Amino acid sequence: MSQEVKKAKKFTMTLPADELMACGHLACQGCGATLAMRYMLKALGQKTILCIPACCWAVIDGPYPYSSMDVPIYHCAFETAASTATGVKAGLEATGDTETTVVAWAGDGGTFDIGIQALSGAAERNDDIIYVCYDNEAYMNTGIQRSSATPYGAWTTTTPVKHFKTRPKKDIVAILAAHRIPYIATASISHPEDFFKKMKKAKDIKGTRFFHVYAPCPTGWKSRPEDTVKLARMAVQNGYFPLLEIENGEKTTVNLKLKERKPVDDYLRLQGRFRHLVPEQIAAVQAEVDARWERLMKGCAA
Repeated sequence: MSQEVKKAKKFTMTLPADELMACGHLACQGCGATLAMRYMLKALGQKTILCIPACCWAVIDGPYPYSSMDVPIYHCAFETAASTATGVKAGLEATGDTETTVVAWAGDGGTFDIGIQALSGAAERNDDIIYVCYDNEAYMNTGIQRSSATPYGAWTTTTPVKHFKTRPKKDIVAILAAHRIPYIATASISHPEDFFKKMKKAKDIKGTRFFHVYAPCPTGWKSRPEDTVKLARMAVQNGYFPLLEIENGEKTTVNLKLKERKPVDDYLRLQGRFRHLVPEQIAAVQAEVDARWERLMKGCAA
C-alpha cells in the first residue's frame, strides 16, 4: 500500500453529509466544477438561490424541467450573472426575505471577460451577493477557446500549439481587491474543508463577497479524469494557485504558507495542453509563479 493511500485512509472529512446536488448531473467525467458546487452548497444550505449564466454549469444541472440541484436556479445571459443576482436579492428583500443567500455562479469566461462589467458594478455598489468564479482557465462549454484566465503557454482551440497563449493570466483577485469589497477568497477543490470554512464565513458577511475557485477540466486540459483533484492540489503546493483571503481590499491572509514550494514542471506535464512546452518555456512559467508568490508574501508582510 502506497504512503498516499495510507494517509488517505487516516484522513476523515468533516463536511456535512447532507447533499443538495444529486448524482444525475450532466458533467464530464472528472469535472472539477461539480465538486466546487457540491462543497459550496454544503456550506450555504437549502436557503440558497443560484444565478447561472452561459457556462458548463448551464448544462450540468440538467435540461428543464429536470434538475440535479435541490435549490432554485435562475439561468441568465452570459454577461449578467452579477446583475441578475443583484436583482434577485433586491426582490427577496422587497418581500421581507433577508435570510436567503443569492449566489452568482459563473466560469472564468463569464467572469474575467464577458461578465466583468456587471461584476465590477455589483462590487462598486457593494451589493449583498456572493459571486463564485469556478476557474478552468478557458471557455470549456463552447469548445475550449482561450479566455483571459488562460495561462501562458496553454493550448486551446484558439491558441493552437504553434500560436499558444503568450500573455499571462489576468489577476482577477487584484481587480476585485481594488473595489475594496468586504471579502475575497481563493479556494481549491483539493482543499474542501478550507473552501467550506471560507464559504461559511462569507455567508455571515454583508455586501459583495467574491470567490475564485480552482476547478481543473480534464476535457480542456487533456488530463486524466482521475487526476483532477491531484492537479488542483499540485497547483496549491507549487504556488501556482495560492489559498488566501482579502478583507476590505486591504488585509491579506495566506491560508497555506509553503516553506518549500514544489516546481511547476510535474504539474504542467500531467496536462496535454502544455505538452508542447520546451524547458525554456517551462522555466518562464516557473519564473512567473515565483514572481507572483514573492509579491504575495510582500503584500502580507506590509
